[in-house]
This record gives sequence, structure tokens and C-alpha cells, in this order.
Amino acid sequence: MRLKTSLLKEPKHKELVSCVGWTTADELYSCSDDHQIMKWNPVTSETTRVVKLPDDVYPIDLHWFPRGIGGKKQSQAESFVLTSSDGKFHLISKLGRVEKSVEAHCGAVLAGRWNYEGTALVTVGEDGQVKIWSKSGMLRSTLAQQGTPVYSVSWAPDSDKVLYTSGKQLIIKPLQPNAKVLQWKAHDGLILKTDWNSVNDLILSAGEDCRYKVWDSFGRALYSSQPHEYPITSVAWALDGELFAVGSFNTLRLCDKTGWSYALEKPTTGSIFTISWSIDGTQLAGACGNGHVIFAHVVEQHWEWKNFEITLIKRRTMKVHNVINDAVDLLEFRDRVIKASLNYGYLVVSTSLQCYVFSTKNWNTPLIFDLKEGTVSLILQAERHFLLVDGGGLYLYSYEGRLISSPKYPGMRTDVLNAQTVSLSNDTLAVKDKADEKVIFIFEALSGKPLGDGKPLTHKTEIVEIALDQKGLTNERKIAFIDKNRDLFITSVKRFGKEQKIVKIGTMVQSLAWNDTSNILCGIQDSRFTVWYYPNTVYVDKDLLPRTLYEKDASEFSKNPQIVSFVGNQITIRRADGSLVHLHISPYPAILHDYVSASRWEDGVRLCRFVKTTATDEDQTLWACLAAMAVANKDMTTAEIAYAAIGEIDKVQYINSIKDLPSKESRMAHMLLFSGSTQEAETLLLQSGLVYQAIQVNINLYNWERALDLAVKHRTHVDTVLAYRQKFLEDFGKKETNQRFLQYAEGLEVDWNKIKAKIEMEIAKERERAAASPAVRTSVTVQQ
Repeated sequence: MRLKTSLLKEPKHKELVSCVGWTTADELYSCSDDHQIMKWNPVTSETTRVVKLPDDVYPIDLHWFPRGIGGKKQSQAESFVLTSSDGKFHLISKLGRVEKSVEAHCGAVLAGRWNYEGTALVTVGEDGQVKIWSKSGMLRSTLAQQGTPVYSVSWAPDSDKVLYTSGKQLIIKPLQPNAKVLQWKAHDGLILKTDWNSVNDLILSAGEDCRYKVWDSFGRALYSSQPHEYPITSVAWALDGELFAVGSFNTLRLCDKTGWSYALEKPTTGSIFTISWSIDGTQLAGACGNGHVIFAHVVEQHWEWKNFEITLIKRRTMKVHNVINDAVDLLEFRDRVIKASLNYGYLVVSTSLQCYVFSTKNWNTPLIFDLKEGTVSLILQAERHFLLVDGGGLYLYSYEGRLISSPKYPGMRTDVLNAQTVSLSNDTLAVKDKADEKVIFIFEALSGKPLGDGKPLTHKTEIVEIALDQKGLTNERKIAFIDKNRDLFITSVKRFGKEQKIVKIGTMVQSLAWNDTSNILCGIQDSRFTVWYYPNTVYVDKDLLPRTLYEKDASEFSKNPQIVSFVGNQITIRRADGSLVHLHISPYPAILHDYVSASRWEDGVRLCRFVKTTATDEDQTLWACLAAMAVANKDMTTAEIAYAAIGEIDKVQYINSIKDLPSKESRMAHMLLFSGSTQEAETLLLQSGLVYQAIQVNINLYNWERALDLAVKHRTHVDTVLAYRQKFLEDFGKKETNQRFLQYAEGLEVDWNKIKAKIEMEIAKERERAAASPAVRTSVTVQQ
């Protein structure tokens, strides 16, 4: 990826350009110390003067009023705030009319920023004050006062906090009074510029110590650049939070969100005082010290999938390279390319007006349809369909270009969604809520309606990243997510009434990804790269989970690596310096997944035996996966073979005892017990009329209270419960202290012969029942 820059031969401004700002993707305004406000069109290279400001007004900062307010989407910004050296800020219309001038600070007003909703304006000045103003320019409050000038200010993504500079320090101050203020030393020199992105919640800072830095919203340093030759005078995030640009004297740099640099340009510009990204994130403009306005286009983005490599070589041209046969195709577009995604055999490209869908089998005839909003901020693909996210909402399309659904949820803000907070599978769409970060909304893909009982998934702490598995049945769909503490959890997305179990399967997880063809999960946790070959094991046999993992030392990936993709058995990881590392994992677990999904259990056993002859450490992992898969699919014969192969003798014996049970209901209940689902097992037995068996299950688990409750409720086997309880206490040399048991034991003699006879009768009754209805299948849905 690099920047393609363009400068006019002669500057249009006679003095230094102090600030620039885009109204639409093709229109830019610039302000200069020559008091002129100019309008630029980079497509036609036209420049027109909008207005000449009074001679005593020297502009310093410009910020356009946000485009989408209260659900009403404007196609372009209609007015902007201009701060100046005379202590005033001016509200100016698009035509250049000064609507209002407000005395704001003593000395120059160094920066002014609208919040994301357009309901408030923050200004900072040489007098060290930070002030909040209403939309119409009325003073609401003075947020802070200090002895040094405040050079830069930014709003938090929720518009509830303000970030500003104080010499070498950065300060985050909430708007609520008495709330905790966060302050830290960020640079060794004066901080000149900051920016806070609403999508990734990361902060940029630039200073006179000639460095730029990336911080999280807690003030933790994520990246610090090497010192440059000159002070860094400007930094700015692209709207989607994937890239940022850095400006200095005769220097323009394009960087990834993690800090490493894609490209460095050395234009003749003098210092670049302000950088502004266009709304679609494809180009940026810089305000230059020598009177120029520099334009730069982002080109040469790369997309890779299997044997295809695609590069954006010009604004409207892509090059497709098939690395197997070296074939090259050129794809031409009518308008400039904004976003693209390559996966599952399709390339989806959104331009400023249309969406193109190419099949990798045929590059000549794309499917084309028009877009409603235009500025697509995110494309996500699944095997059967893809999701477009723009300023207006979420749109799910089939690869034939048909609109499938458009899910909506309360307080929807599409401008803050990215690949970490939205996940798509063939039947499900999951979206992390921005208003309450503990909540995930889950939708049915085909209808766009909330899944199950309509309640969202709620976790106890804030969620950072979410991912849906891609294969298998809808009612087995799982979602994995990382929370703020960097713990990895997994849960089922099918939710009806009862609270679904959320299980923790990893700690200190930096990044995660599901495989595209089977439900294998990989992640980087702490200093280890981990692959969960069968994450569903936690619901089947939790003790077995560590044996279904593949782990590798992750120190070679350096600090903060990110998983880019997990296709087939190849995992691509991006290191902190931007380099890509390719890892290969064993192909056998994916083959085993295929066998199991097709119920080819004998082939699965054969595969495990084959691997045993070729690799010793891997065969234990594969057998463990097969054991968990067999129990999950209620195939006890295969489970017995697999558990025997990994030496779990106690479980083999238990499975054998399950096989000897007389009725199918009992066998199913004991399989649920095997997986630790006590409540479901009891419910199944009671629904099947096997009351004694339900009581016996609770006795075996020492759930004495529950066993007595059932016996009393169904008026049967009270003496059995009391007898077993008495024997249990005698074995431990204890006396009965529970009042309920004492109450029922009054005047009751325990006769073990009678009890044994009753138990034998119950078993005989169950056998008779099973023999009378061998073809009757239980239709009780068992939820894990």
C-alpha cells in the first residue's frame, strides 16, 4: 500500500495553509494566512475562492459539522467552525457566509471540534482553557483551565469525554463533574496534535520530540515511532480506523492502525499543519506551510485468498494475479474503488455508487447493482452471502445481488462497526452493541429478525471482539468472543428462554479467528499460539479440552500480533512490524470434522489409527477430538473406542454401563450426565415418566435435597432416599441434622430388602416399557 500524491505547479494560496476539511468525497475547503477560503475539486482539479475573511482574521483550525444528525443523513456537510488567532470562533456556511462570530478565548483559539452527534462544540486556546459550546455557539461550560496553551483537542467516541494536550501531557476529562480524570506523560516535547478514532477507540499523538505514538483509551502505549528529523506537526485517523496519516516538514507517512508504516513520501510542502481524510477513506489532503494543498490517494492495497492475489493499481483499476498459472486479469471500474473483500470464491468491490460481485471462476462478467448510501465502510463475507455496512444501515446480499435482509436494533450506529465488532455466518449475524458494550445482538441472516427469543446475548464485562463459527447446523452455531480482560469465551447462539452457558476457554487472548471450512478456532494467547481443534468439547467433556488443543510458542510473532486469516490449514499472522507470517497446522482435524458431519464414524476411527502410525503426539489430540465429537453426536460405540485409545478407562466403563441401560430415555439421560448436564438429564427422565431413575440420579450425585423433593412431590421412594441418606451418613460417622430429613424419617424403619425389591421392580418395569415400544423415539429436544 502506498500514497499517490499530487501538487499543483504553483500554490493557490499566497501564505501558509493552516487547515483543510472535506465536505463530500470530492470537495475540499482550505483556509490560509492570506485570509482566503478556497474550494477544491481533486477530480477536475478546479479551485474556486469561496470568501475572503477580514484582514485581522488569521484562521487556525476548521471542522465541518457532522453529516448524519439524529437519523437524518445529509449528503454533505453544510457549515463549519473556523477558529482564529483573534480569540474568536466563526460559524460559516458552505457558501462562505459568516453566520456567527463568538468571543471564545484570550489569545488565539488553537482548535475547535464538533462532537459526533453535532450537539456540542469544544474549543481550546492559548489561555489554557477548554470550553464546551452549544450547537448555536452558546457557552455551556469551561471544562478545564491550565497555565499552558492547549494545542489540540479530540472527542471520545461516545462524546462523553474530551482529550486535550497540556505541554508534554495528555489529559482525558469526562464531561460529568467529579468524574475521574486520566492524565499521563505522552512525549518528551510539546504535544502538537491528537486524534481519537470512534471505530477502534485508539488515540494518536504527535509532538516536538519528533515522534508519533498510538495509545489505547486507558493511556497505555501501543506504539512509539522512531524519532524523525523534524517535529511531527499533524496526525489524522481515516474514518474506519484502519489507517492513519502523519505529517511533518516535507514528509507525509501512511501507517497501519498498529503503528507500522506502509509508505513514506517526501513532497516539497514545508510543514504539513493539518491532515484531513475524505469521508470514504480513499484519499487525504494536507495543509502545507508553503501555500500548497497536497492531495494523496491510497493505492496498491492487497487482497489474498488461496491462489489469488488482487492489487488496486489505480483508483479505478484492479489487477488479479492467479499464482498457479500466472494468469493476470485487469478489472476496470466506472468510479473509484472504496472497499473490497475477497473470500469464499468471490470478490466483492464497492465503488462510490455501485457494488460489483466477481466470481473467481469468471472475472469477465461481474454482477453489478447500485448502492443506496454510497460510502460503504465495511464488507463481510460468508459462504452464501455478504454484508455491506454504510452510513444508513446493515444490508445482507446474496452473491446474485439480491437484498436478503436489513437487520436493525435500538440505538444502531453503523459508523463505529468494524470486522472485530460484527460477524457473519451462513445463517446468523452478530453485532456488538456500542451503547452497552456487554451486549451482542444476534440476528437470523435470512429474515433479519432477532434470533431465538429475541433477547440479545449479555456478558458480565465489556466485549472487545466477536466471531461466529462458519460450518455446521444452525442450532449448533457457536460464537466466540474476547472481553476487556482478554479472556476468551464461547457460547451457543440458539437461545430459547433459558440462560445459555457461557464458557471460558482461554486467557490473555490477543486475536482470534475461525477456520473457513470447519469449526476450528485459533487464537494468540499470552506467549502461545493456540488452536482449539474442537471448541465444542467444553459442552461435552470439559476435562478433555486441554487434550484437543495444539499449542506453539508465539515469541516469534513479537508483541501484539494479529491473525489476518485462517483458510484451509494455513493461518496468516501480521506481526507488530507489519510483516506477514504463514503457519501451517495439521490437515487431519479438518478431515475428521468432515467425516463426523457426514456421520462417517468408521472413517473417523480409521483416520485416527492411520495418524497413530505416522505421528505419535498428534494421534492423542485426534483421538480426544473424536471422543468429544462422538459423545456430542450420541455415538457411544465410537466414543468408547476413542476414550480407550487415550487411556480414559473410567469413562470407557461408564459408557459401557450406559449401553446396558434398558430404555433409550435412560441412555440419553446418562449421556447428558456424562456431559455434565444434570438438569437436562433429570428433566428428560421426568418427562419420560422415569421418576425413580430421576431420584436415583440425584442420589448418585449426592443432591439429597433435590432427591427428597422429587420423592415427596411424586409420592414414591421417600424411604429409598432416606435409606441411602442414612447409609451415607453412617459411612462418614455423622448424625442427621437436616430438619426435613428428620421430619420424614420419624417412625420410618429402613428395610433394605423392601427397598431392593422396589428398585428391581422399577428396573423390570422400565425393561417392559422399552420392549413394548422399541420403535418409539423420544422427541425431547436436549439443549446443551
